[in-house]
Amino acid sequence: MNPVWMSQLWAVMRLELKKSFFNRRSFWIYLLALAPVLIFAGHALEVSTKKERRASLAARNTGVTAEKMRQVRRGMTMDEVSKLLGPPAEKIATSRRQGVERQNWLYSDGRSELRVYFADEEVRGTNFRGACSFGEDTIVFSAVYQFFFLRLMVFFGCVFVFINLFRGEMLDKSLHYYLLAPLRREIVVGGKFLAGLLATSVIFASSVALQFLILNLHFEPQVVEQYMGQGNGWHHLMSYLGVTVLACLGYGTVFLTAGMFLRNPLIPAVAIEVWESINGILPAMLRKFSVIYYLRSLTPVEVPIDRGVPPPIAMLAMNVDPAPGWAAVLGLLAVSGAMLFIAARSARGLQINYGAEG
Repeated sequence: MNPVWMSQLWAVMRLELKKSFFNRRSFWIYLLALAPVLIFAGHALEVSTKKERRASLAARNTGVTAEKMRQVRRGMTMDEVSKLLGPPAEKIATSRRQGVERQNWLYSDGRSELRVYFADEEVRGTNFRGACSFGEDTIVFSAVYQFFFLRLMVFFGCVFVFINLFRGEMLDKSLHYYLLAPLRREIVVGGKFLAGLLATSVIFASSVALQFLILNLHFEPQVVEQYMGQGNGWHHLMSYLGVTVLACLGYGTVFLTAGMFLRNPLIPAVAIEVWESINGILPAMLRKFSVIYYLRSLTPVEVPIDRGVPPPIAMLAMNVDPAPGWAAVLGLLAVSGAMLFIAARSARGLQINYGAEG
């Protein structure tokens, strides 16, 4: 590329980076990126609190094990439960309703806990809760990432950033400064796009890394070390970061182009969100005309679909016939390149009328 064009591209990028990171509209991007971090922080705090509580209960229940707790069944008497587990660490409640005496007993081995519900000194129900599983948490992380973070946080973050690259300048009545400068229109488009891509990638990739860190905080250090050192931890983290950058690339080019043609950003955002949501039930050919199809194909941990999952959630989770990794990356690059080419070509004839915009 011509050195002059490169210097101009860098100059546009520097101007736009300040707007992308520190513009008043950027406040919403940081809130979107922070939302899943708060979810995992709350989960880590809850697990840590439960660990301390169960450790305290276990000190009063010496000899209690998870195997013994699982042996408690409906119909057993209080004496049978006491012989099996000993006296309860805590009696949650004692009440009498319609002449029936009800009691709730709590046992714990330090990792898991059992609640036993009695009525007239007979077990009427149990609630066994095991320790937090590292494997289950990795699946939960993938589910939150795919169905919440990618489809909502990154999606609408790109809506705010990339549509406003041109539409926001028109509303602020400042786009003419670029159009009157001795710059090729393609340079303006390229500089704005690269700045938006860098800003969204840094913000949302940082959010993913922070989520991943917080997810591992409440587990034993040796478990985390085994996962990161001998398991797939680093591969999973790098994959999530890479998919996040590709999501910013794919959605960014789509909304950059939409912002150049449409006045109301809500229309393309809602239409594309609906299209992305029904991707799992689309025919094979149409499925490939979607950013989420390629992103889901690159996600390192598959989320299993149980029979009890509601149909709307199951529709979001379905990823029939995922693309190979190399094909997914090339597909996203091809779609993004095509959209960016359309935006650059359209910019050549771009004219603005602030009176009409108002």
